[in-house]
Amino acid sequence: MTGITVGFVMPHWLYWGLLVVVPLILMALTRQPGKNRLPAPVADEELALDVLAEEDPVMHAPGNAVTRALDWISNQTGTFVALWAIIPVCFYTYEVVSRQIFDMPTIWVHEASYLLFGMQYLVAGGYALLHGAHVRVDVLYVKLPQRGRVGMDIFTSVFFFIFALTLLGTGWQFFNDSYQMREVTMETWQIQHWPVKGAMVLGSALLILAGISKLIKDIMLFRRMGGVA
Repeated sequence: MTGITVGFVMPHWLYWGLLVVVPLILMALTRQPGKNRLPAPVADEELALDVLAEEDPVMHAPGNAVTRALDWISNQTGTFVALWAIIPVCFYTYEVVSRQIFDMPTIWVHEASYLLFGMQYLVAGGYALLHGAHVRVDVLYVKLPQRGRVGMDIFTSVFFFIFALTLLGTGWQFFNDSYQMREVTMETWQIQHWPVKGAMVLGSALLILAGISKLIKDIMLFRRMGGVA
């Protein structure tokens, strides 16, 4: 039996570069007019109430320049990190070919992929909140009238911001400690760990921005609904 030779080892700088460059290229190549445009705010009060029959009324709720800017940030960052999912497919394809055909397994593909998915999960939180993709217990919520649901969203936003700010503070501490120690992962590849923990800080900040936008739209919608007979 011949010894197994380790194949190509991806440089750390190339890995981080791919995470930045690949999504930008794909977004540029697939961009279409109006493709990533968010739903326009509803100007008419009666139309606003009709929209409430949809599952995600806040997405279509009356907003302002601030909410549109924050929603654009959430939408763009979510699209950006969603495209990361293509990169591990290429990584594992390379791993299979290298291992099975050339008997040269890698020491970095698995680590590079699970770190990427972890960062993707963290950074995409704001996008998920914008599009109503977070888990919510609907036992009481679905029994409320539409205005009651919006009011409940406003009330529970207090707990949301407590959680998000705690996550931001804790994430910053993890990131700062990791950066100061120049921490690397414990696997053979030993890539820098502080950018991964920095994703917790970035994701928390994006989640807070999305939460601010949602709260503003909730308040505006709640007031508008209360003013309609």
